[in-house]
Amino acid sequence: MSAAIQIGVDQNDQPITLDVEELLATRLLVQGNSGSGKSHLLRRLLEESAAIIQQIVIDPEGDFVTLADVFGHIVIDGAAYSPPELIRLASRIRQHRASVVLALDGLEIEGQMRCAALFLSALFDAPHEQWFPALVVVDEAQLFAPAAAGEVSDEARRLSLAAMTNLMCRGRKRGLAGIVATQRLAKLAKNVAAEASNFLMGRTFLDIDMARAADLLGMERRQAEQIRDLARGQFLGLGPAISRRPVAVRIGAVRTGAKVVMQKMVPPPNAMPDELHALLHADLHLDPAAPPEPLRPAPQPAAEALIEQITGHAPGPEDLPEPAPAFVRSAEEIEAAVSSILLEMAAEDGNTFQPQAKLFQDFTVRCRMQRLTAGHVDMHQFRRRFAMAVAGVQDQTSEAWRDILRVSSVLSDDLLAPFLVIARAAQDGLPCPGDDELARVYGTNSQGRIRRLLDHYERLGLIVVRNDFSGRRSVSIPELGFATEPLEA
Repeated sequence: MSAAIQIGVDQNDQPITLDVEELLATRLLVQGNSGSGKSHLLRRLLEESAAIIQQIVIDPEGDFVTLADVFGHIVIDGAAYSPPELIRLASRIRQHRASVVLALDGLEIEGQMRCAALFLSALFDAPHEQWFPALVVVDEAQLFAPAAAGEVSDEARRLSLAAMTNLMCRGRKRGLAGIVATQRLAKLAKNVAAEASNFLMGRTFLDIDMARAADLLGMERRQAEQIRDLARGQFLGLGPAISRRPVAVRIGAVRTGAKVVMQKMVPPPNAMPDELHALLHADLHLDPAAPPEPLRPAPQPAAEALIEQITGHAPGPEDLPEPAPAFVRSAEEIEAAVSSILLEMAAEDGNTFQPQAKLFQDFTVRCRMQRLTAGHVDMHQFRRRFAMAVAGVQDQTSEAWRDILRVSSVLSDDLLAPFLVIARAAQDGLPCPGDDELARVYGTNSQGRIRRLLDHYERLGLIVVRNDFSGRRSVSIPELGFATEPLEA
């Protein structure tokens, strides 16, 4: 399956899409000099994917806070909270899957690095059951992962670089898809840039940056000159989530804008030089007046209030600019759709061999693609329901299956599916499933593990295994009075 969004058009006005699901596994690097349209590209990507995935934006200039006005993102002013409060906020963000913008424009560069490092590390350290998929967009990434030491302290640089490296190198397994944007590749740490498999390269003029961009795009050095000729808002894209060959992209329109807009040119005042000279030099001999009081920033909500806002944040159709009443469904329809998704996943080859966290990530993406919320199915419930789907349980409300699920309640989630497959065969009077079938359901290639698993079931008193004189195995479930037929040779 895919979750494609349109980011722009090519030279022939054909749509260019980006596969968000593929992006979760392969990450994205954006480069463009100031004025190339880099922030416009990020804004387009965020707006188009806002309805299908959680978004976390590290915003050093406060450019993306306007997403809150249209898409319901929660704005967190990094300068307004203490380190412990930021850690609590980050943990609640992962727990409740709120889309947020961490605005750092109120801090100096070293403060921005420390704040971003603390925030990213708290996202990264979330417990296993909270590894939900999320896009983590870091604008001006060269500030947080510099290639060389600068004017900041070594400690701040080390903390920030370590957090960025964890995001790009190890974030995928935790559901965090890093999207880093930089003005210059030469200023970005190589171990951060090297982890991205998707690239969108905008206009740049320095030879070293053009050469690195051409290398990443698989272009010859002589072709790198075209990067210098790109117009504002034009990028060259490559990667499994975009295109297998370099493709020119003209980024589409956006619905939000930057908080601060550059003013257009205004001619200087029409005054005589003598008049301006007099204005500039008037009363210079007098004592300087008391400096005006600095503007006080608007008060930020207390950490507890913001945590309450995040906890209660449950984006729905009403949060989007164009509500879609067609997607409003009853609880029964949602339950049926979720069951259908689980059965579809269980039927796919090799899914039982995948880690549960990756399967749960896939499940949440599929729910979002169908405009469903997976919030009522947490990680524990998903494991049990996926095990039931693998066993082919479609009507768990029937009396027979209620009894089977009651008996199996002593089993942990990872041991449930093979027992349910055996119970289903016993309920229907079918032959006992073979070791190969149980191994597939259990997600292992070892038949020895299956034999040990059957011994474990037997020690718990769930089943009784019998082998007849020809060596054929049958299994009974004493508490329910069910038994399978002997395993066919």
